[in-house]
Amino acid sequence: MLPPSPLSTEVLERPRQDAAAMPTWLMLLIAAACGLIVANLYYVQPLVGPIRADIGLPAGAAGLLVTLTQLGYCAGLLLVVPLGDLLENRGLVLALVALLVVALVAASIAPALGHPVPAFLACSLVIGFSAVSVQVLVPYASHMAAEHVRGRVVGNIVSGLMFGIMLARPVASFITHAWSWQGVYVLSAVLMVLLGIVLRVLLPARRPHATLGYGALLASMAGLVRDLPVLRRRAIYQAGMFGAFSVFWTVTPLLLASPAYDMNQRDIAWFALAGVAGTIAAPLSGRVADRGWTRPATVFCMLLGLLSFVPTLGLADGGRFGVGILVAAAIALDFAVSGNLVLGQRAIYALGAEVRGRVNGLYMATFFLGGATGSALGAWSYAHGGWQAACAVGMGLIGAVFLVFLTDPRGITSTS
Repeated sequence: MLPPSPLSTEVLERPRQDAAAMPTWLMLLIAAACGLIVANLYYVQPLVGPIRADIGLPAGAAGLLVTLTQLGYCAGLLLVVPLGDLLENRGLVLALVALLVVALVAASIAPALGHPVPAFLACSLVIGFSAVSVQVLVPYASHMAAEHVRGRVVGNIVSGLMFGIMLARPVASFITHAWSWQGVYVLSAVLMVLLGIVLRVLLPARRPHATLGYGALLASMAGLVRDLPVLRRRAIYQAGMFGAFSVFWTVTPLLLASPAYDMNQRDIAWFALAGVAGTIAAPLSGRVADRGWTRPATVFCMLLGLLSFVPTLGLADGGRFGVGILVAAAIALDFAVSGNLVLGQRAIYALGAEVRGRVNGLYMATFFLGGATGSALGAWSYAHGGWQAACAVGMGLIGAVFLVFLTDPRGITSTS
C-alpha cells in the first residue's frame, strides 16, 4: 500500500468558500479518471461480433454482452454509489478500480477457460458494476468545489467522462483491427492499475458526515424520489435525451454498414470520432448554470436534440452528402445531450451535500435505463421500419420529455 502524499489530506464535509478548494490539476485528474474508467462500459459495443465468435456465444444471445454490462452498471448505481454518502470516497473508488482490474483481466482470458460463455458474461456484469466509481468521483468533485464555480467544475468533469464514452468505441475498433479484442481488455487493465496508483497518491481523502447505516441509506432513496421534484424531473428529462442518443448511436452504425453506405468497421470508427466535438457542451453548460440560466439552456438543449434528427430523415439512400449530414447531426445531438446532463447534475447537486451521492445514483440510474430502452427501441424500429422509423423514435423520446418540461412550474427544475 502506497503512503498518501502530503497533498492527500483528509477532507471532511464542510461548505466551500473559495475556488482554491478545487485546484485545476485535481479537476483535470478527476476528469481524466472518469473518462478512462467509463470507457470500459463501451469497449464491448463494437466488439460483439469477434467476442461472440471466440467464446462460442449463439448469435441470438449476442446482445447479452452489452446488456449485462448495462445491468451491472445500473446495479452499481443503486447499490454502490449511495455509499459515497457513507464511506470515505477515495477508498471506495480505489476498491472499485481494483475490482475492475480483476474483471478486465478475467475477460481477456475467458476464451481459454473451460466455460467461456458464463465466464465472460459474469465478467461483463462485474465490469459494469465496478465502473460506477465514476459516479462516486463526479459528486466528490462537486463537494470539493466552491458553490459559485460548482457548475463549471462539474461540467469539466463530465466533459472528461463524455470524451471517454465517445472515444471508447473507435479506440476499441482500432485496437482490435491492429491486434485483437483481448488486447483492448489487457491495455485497459494496465491503465486501471496505473490510474489506481495515481489516485492513491494524489486524490485527497473525503470522509462524509454519515448519520445513516447502509440499510437506512438505501431505504431513504425512495423518500428522496418522492420528496425532491427537481430530482424526479431532471432524471426524466435526461432519460428521454439519453434514450434518443442511444437510438442514434445504436442505429447509425447499422445504417453506415448497409449497402447504401457500405462502410467497414474502421470507417465507422472514424465516424464515431465526430461525436467527440459535441462534448464541449459540458463545460459551457456548467458556466451557464452557474449564472442561473438553467431553464432557457434546457429548452435550447431539448430543441437542438429534437431538430438534430430532422435533416437526416432522407438519408437512407447513402452518398457523401448523407455522411456529412450525419456527422453534423451527431455533433448537434451529442452537444444537446451532454449539455442537458450537466444542467441536471448542477441542479440536483444543489439539493444538499448530505444526499449528493444518493441523488446522483438515482439520477444516473434513471437516465441510463432510458438509454438502454432507447437502444432496444432503436434496433427494433430500424429492423421493422428503417432509418426513418428509428429517427421517429428518437424524436418521440425528446418530444415527450419536452412536453413534460413545459408542465414544470417556472424555477422548480432550474435550481442552481
